[in-house]
Amino acid sequence: MAAYAVAVAVCLSLSLSFVFSFRIQTLYPDRISLSGCHPSHQPHPRTLRFDQFTVLINGYSESRLPLLQSIAATYSASPLVASVLVLWGNPSTPPLTLAQLAHNLSVSSAVISLIPQASSSLNARFLPRSSIGTRAVLVCDDDVEVDLKTVEFAFRMWRGDPKRLIGIFVRSHDIDMRRKGWIYTVHPDKYSIVLTKFMMMKIEYLFKYSCEGGAPMREMRRMVDEMRNCEDILMNFVVAEETNAGPMMVGAERVRDWGDPRNEDDDGVRLVREVGLSSRRAEHRKRRGDCITEFHRAFGRMPLRYSYAKLVSSVGEQGLCKKGDNLVLCDQ
Repeated sequence: MAAYAVAVAVCLSLSLSFVFSFRIQTLYPDRISLSGCHPSHQPHPRTLRFDQFTVLINGYSESRLPLLQSIAATYSASPLVASVLVLWGNPSTPPLTLAQLAHNLSVSSAVISLIPQASSSLNARFLPRSSIGTRAVLVCDDDVEVDLKTVEFAFRMWRGDPKRLIGIFVRSHDIDMRRKGWIYTVHPDKYSIVLTKFMMMKIEYLFKYSCEGGAPMREMRRMVDEMRNCEDILMNFVVAEETNAGPMMVGAERVRDWGDPRNEDDDGVRLVREVGLSSRRAEHRKRRGDCITEFHRAFGRMPLRYSYAKLVSSVGEQGLCKKGDNLVLCDQ
């Protein structure tokens, strides 16, 4: 009985110690938020791995934790992934919950780390981090599942043109002649924006977004915080300004977007869809159009450029042949 009491006491002590460490991390979660923009925190490209990439998953809602853990484990299974950093953006999450999440993630894979953020700012997902040891980073959400074949194909395409943004989900900017203003929309044949549901880029863009641009960029990051939206659009502006080129879209084999409002109602899907950090209200497109207008004003010009291609991992036969009583693709 005495031995049992001692064991319980030891376990309780370890648990409280673990929770306390996470409480400290929540209060002072990542010193990079204060010093990440110092030139010493910007690694030289020669010191970074080019044959692997780092995954940055933005997390916020406790109701998505099972899905988040599954997504992180999937990414970590790829030999091309050097590490998976789960950026937890909800400072109000209880320390015990964070401790349990950290434990679950570490059991799943040694390459997964939990990093609590100081605030819920969407800008934090683009903070430079000294723990990133790769040239490429994949910024993604906690409600989108992507098959590993697509993930690895996207990385190969990025290596072919590392200055460009690579993504799966795309949107467009356009001009509304009647309103004489910019709008956020979808075109069937062109795009100019990739979303942070899945966005691959070179690490230097994290520094450029968070640390450069002077007063105009500070104003635009402030706007992202106020609207709780549009950080992906701003990153597209930053990269297009640098490259004078549009992003690149890759075709996906299988992508499950749990947060898409077009999902048919189901208790589990609804719970995932209705929580999150970015605004998903009815006026979502209008608000993002307002972001484009304000970013255009701050930049002094419109840097976004259209792209027209979709990169695919395989090219099959497109001709139709009669087989039996049916017309099917000839290579089937």
